[in-house]
Amino acid sequence: MLGSLFVKDYMAGDRLAFSPTTDLLKAVSLLVKHGLSGAPVVDENRRVVGFLSEKDCLKAALDASYFRRDEGTVEDFMSRDVTSIAADASLIDAIEVFLAKHYASLPVVEGARLIGQLSRHDILKGLERVRREEG
Repeated sequence: MLGSLFVKDYMAGDRLAFSPTTDLLKAVSLLVKHGLSGAPVVDENRRVVGFLSEKDCLKAALDASYFRRDEGTVEDFMSRDVTSIAADASLIDAIEVFLAKHYASLPVVEGARLIGQLSRHDILKGLERVRREEG
């Protein structure tokens, strides 16, 4: 069953994404406002160049406390080694990534271009919907 379900059918299309030059405090505010644990960072062509997580933001807060400096930009604290998933990948592929890594969400790409995000919660909602439709 899961092998026939695809990421593109369960992802959220236009969630939040940041530019590398976005002010970090603004990014934190937007993450909180949207209730997200992180968001992709994209260049001017919507190619994924990083990911800003809550953990990255906490590191920035700690650095600011220790070094008494301004927080900076998203680029200063984002993770550059980003795991993404293709829109045409199966939900099995996505679940395997979520189980192997401690990510709460993944950027969904078509080629290198960001087209959405998939969270663990999105998968659970989708599985519940499938269960209801089959039952």
